[in-house]
Amino acid sequence: MSGVFNVFPASPGDGDAVGEIHAESWKAAYAGFFPSEFFDEAVSHRRGKWHGVLAEGKDTILLATLDGRPLAFSYFGSSPEHPGSAEIFGFYGHPDGWGTGIAGVLMAASLDGIRARGFGRIHLWTLRDTPQSRRFYAKSGFTESGAVRGHDFGDGNPIEQIEYELIL
Repeated sequence: MSGVFNVFPASPGDGDAVGEIHAESWKAAYAGFFPSEFFDEAVSHRRGKWHGVLAEGKDTILLATLDGRPLAFSYFGSSPEHPGSAEIFGFYGHPDGWGTGIAGVLMAASLDGIRARGFGRIHLWTLRDTPQSRRFYAKSGFTESGAVRGHDFGDGNPIEQIEYELIL
């Protein structure tokens, strides 16, 4: 790791940065899962949706920077599936940040924030066929729960996700 990392709560003014991270991460990691016409629209949606999400202020979004450049974000809150637990709804890194250590710094800050809110259990879903993500979550202390679901991202073709969990 080199450089200066910062992690802070994202504000509505950070919508463009969060959208850029989400879109570029999707372009690099998810292109092979969807038909190109759907994928292009999905990337565009991810680039533009974050102003509204941040303005809503319902859940927590942490933004991580390296030397002042936003390169990763996490999005978490109360789990709708597991009352009393937290859920990480999204954890994305811009490809320019891959391998810098920013994801580990952001995960540590996210877990600290979740713990500070009084949660003792966290879960998340990730695509079965994304080994890099799965290794990262395992390295961060998460284990597979055994739960599997088909998730439709809007193209009518559910993709299998697996659940990871962490007891704090």
